[in-house]
Amino acid sequence: MELVLSAEDEAFRQEVRAFIRDKLDPETKRKVELGYPLDKNDYVQWHKRMFEQGWAAPNWPVEYGGPGWTPIQRHIYDEELALGSTPRVIPFGVSMVAPVIYTFGSAEQKAKYLPRILSFDDWWCQGYSEPGSGSDLSSLRTKAVRDGDHYIVNGQKTWTTLAQYADMIFCLVRTDDSGKQQEGISFLLIDMKTPGISVTPIETIDGDVEINSVFFEDVRVPVENLVGEEGKGWTYAKFLLGHERTGIAAVGRSKRQLARLKTIAEHEVNGDITLAEDTDFQERVSQVEIELFALEAMVIGALEGEARGNPPGPEASILKIKGVEVQQAITELAVEAVGNHAHAFAPDTWDIHANEPGIGPDYAATAAPIYFNWRKASIYGGSNEIQREIIAKRVLGL
Repeated sequence: MELVLSAEDEAFRQEVRAFIRDKLDPETKRKVELGYPLDKNDYVQWHKRMFEQGWAAPNWPVEYGGPGWTPIQRHIYDEELALGSTPRVIPFGVSMVAPVIYTFGSAEQKAKYLPRILSFDDWWCQGYSEPGSGSDLSSLRTKAVRDGDHYIVNGQKTWTTLAQYADMIFCLVRTDDSGKQQEGISFLLIDMKTPGISVTPIETIDGDVEINSVFFEDVRVPVENLVGEEGKGWTYAKFLLGHERTGIAAVGRSKRQLARLKTIAEHEVNGDITLAEDTDFQERVSQVEIELFALEAMVIGALEGEARGNPPGPEASILKIKGVEVQQAITELAVEAVGNHAHAFAPDTWDIHANEPGIGPDYAATAAPIYFNWRKASIYGGSNEIQREIIAKRVLGL
């Protein structure tokens, strides 16, 4: 199933495809196709090429550097990046903290940070979750105490994605313990090179080192790095999470994984027939495809609302839940399809230049690590259980 595009939108799709074909490094493309880990340069190089094209921030208002695309064009762009096997756009700067800065930040903050986010001269990471404060984020304990024209920050953040590469981190910190938990939280922008910050990697079940713990020990942060008002960080955090959850839907990425699954089905055999000819298997694939098509329609609706000036609301929770369910269903079918080959993955033996990476066919080499990596999608951005509570309260009125 595919959207029917106008002639103008189809021309735009072809323009994006030509850009990817001309600008994407072939080795980086092959890494993405096979599911191999990317290094920092892979991400930075690709983002800078999008920046040079004027396409680095499709969600930004034109006055801050956005391209002024329609919702359909934004959707086409996201989809073609995924289908073209480009590195994913690191969302923490462009899609998450930037909207907070241009919506709630000072003129000085906009002038200082937005151009460097747009050009990817600064890599950002997210300082929200803490040990014991994940789904119950408002219980966070990292403290920021005012000392003249600085805050002194002490505490720990965890599950911090790609913090090992980051130049900056946006943090929720506790500036007041006297009232309700949510009312004592503030939103700080912190330079990762500040003395007192240390990063410890956490190896995940797929063998990757993508997430980290970040420790703050008497870290001095200028008061000018406070976004908006002190004590209003919870409001800004919810605004940011709406943008994050909409992005988690990742329709384009799921379409690419679905196409990969169909390729696997053409090669893997069940008895005397391929899985592509197996009625039961194909019914399950078709069901996921139907759900993905419905998800795509919802995402376009959310983008249209955003284009009218409406920030993501509770529909972001629906998109997050269904997007994750579709992603995980596809990876489950892929692992089932490759069978015993899924057991034989050893990331330290992978060689992007090898004719037969890993053990078995190349399409099977990363089925297991991709499956394991996408398990965490049920939790980040607010667990799916929490999203159901949000929907029950704000949509159903329960």
